[in-house]
Amino acid sequence: MNEQEILKEKLASLRSEHRDLDDVIARLAERAPYDQLQMQRLKKRKLMLKDQITLLESRLLPDIIA
Repeated sequence: MNEQEILKEKLASLRSEHRDLDDVIARLAERAPYDQLQMQRLKKRKLMLKDQITLLESRLLPDIIA
């Protein structure tokens, strides 16, 4: 397996976890009252995943000199 394939698999895994967190956050928000601390932690984790996804996507794109 080359580096690009490894990065693509990691990216797919991160995207899947990000989508799962979306579902968990939506279900938690539907229940009233909900734990604010848990919600903040989930949103923080989701944001961290988004940052990692963006970083991996930028590593996968070739550098283009304009």
